[in-house]
Amino acid sequence: MIKLDNLCKSYDNGVTFVVKDLSLTVATGETLVLLGSSGSGKSTTLKMINRLVEPSSGRVILDDVDLSSTDPVILRRKFGYVFQEIGLFPHMTVEENICVVPQMLGWSKDRRHDRATQLLSLVNMDPMQFRQRLPDELSGGQQQRVGVARALAVDPSYLLMDEPFGALDAVTRDSIQQELLKIKGSLGKTIVFVTHDLFEALAIADRIGVMNNGKLEQIGTAQEIMRKPASAFVRELFAKPIKQLTQYGNLAEQ
Repeated sequence: MIKLDNLCKSYDNGVTFVVKDLSLTVATGETLVLLGSSGSGKSTTLKMINRLVEPSSGRVILDDVDLSSTDPVILRRKFGYVFQEIGLFPHMTVEENICVVPQMLGWSKDRRHDRATQLLSLVNMDPMQFRQRLPDELSGGQQQRVGVARALAVDPSYLLMDEPFGALDAVTRDSIQQELLKIKGSLGKTIVFVTHDLFEALAIADRIGVMNNGKLEQIGTAQEIMRKPASAFVRELFAKPIKQLTQYGNLAEQ
């Protein structure tokens, strides 16, 4: 599991905080969505988990090990990381992009080839059709699928996903969200997913952590939060989806 214990991040020696006194636990196999607007601290929190950003205070504990004592390079091999910009290498084929880390770890060419085949199939891309394409020959949705495949290349136990589908159109985003749910069901990964899109959070989360101005306002299932919001901020945030869900329910009954 992943445990955050009074995690704080300040860039001005404690005058202001990007993240303040954040504590939560992500259970093994759970998808926790950190939901908040720009500047709420959700992406900084995600980056502190694998030490792309070092905490000012507090602890990140992974399977009972304090990560401050872990080599960051070795640590990051335990995580798959997917972000909005994707970051595919433009001069590399799809297969080469997927296998960047396996190649660094000394995997044989045949093993890398087999892993790319497996992962392309997993993200619903025909390996024969796509493995030799370059990134600029792919659509945005296809590029993001390759990004997910690359994050899974060495079979990490944990996936960190930072607004991964935010740049996609609504139809493509919905399709990839469904692919992610299938992957989660088949592989059982522990996922921390950052988004500002409340409906995306509702679609994929086991639990949602609502962040505001660097603090965790509330954490729970969607039903728990909607039925019993912990603050006026959370109540207002969820007012629109509650209203829409009620309307859809009424339409369904008709």
